[in-house]
Amino acid sequence: MAGRGYSIFDTAIGRCGIAWGELGIVGVQLPEPREIETRKRLFQIYPDAREMRPPDEIGAAIEGIAATLRGGDSDLTGVALDMTGIPAFNQRVYEFARTIPRGETRSYAEAASALRASGATYSVAQAFSRNPFMIIVPCHRVLEAGHYADRISPHGGSVSRRRLLSIEGAPPSASKTLFDALLSVAPPRPSP
Repeated sequence: MAGRGYSIFDTAIGRCGIAWGELGIVGVQLPEPREIETRKRLFQIYPDAREMRPPDEIGAAIEGIAATLRGGDSDLTGVALDMTGIPAFNQRVYEFARTIPRGETRSYAEAASALRASGATYSVAQAFSRNPFMIIVPCHRVLEAGHYADRISPHGGSVSRRRLLSIEGAPPSASKTLFDALLSVAPPRPSP
């Protein structure tokens, strides 16, 4: 691989994007509402990447991502990631996420505890919010303490955690909707 490249590819949830460099994948972008927005996002993040046919190892990663998004059980743990410039703590968080089995979830606190950083729940959440390797680093499997399954990160496009977990066959989360959250803090209505 010479220089950075990117490619747009079809999946069951829409057209995704992937960018790579000489050391491996630098980012995966899940679909935005329109393909042009997915392309724009890739260009903003990786302005030096050029659209090209992916090399074989990137093609294999694309096939694995597409299979995962169809509900298949694809092993993406061997996919090479270029973590140049990613803080060491975030790298540890991403490696932890790659060990979570398909269809299972963990909380941010459980992730922090597994990393022997039990007071770092907020830092774990921040690392996941910056995850550039969607699906390969399955940050959608790590939820807030209340198991809220909402938007993932900017790289998650318009796809929600709830949808990704549903594709993987995870049990429905106890996630609250906005209505549920507001109902619990709303003052009671006066009786007629």
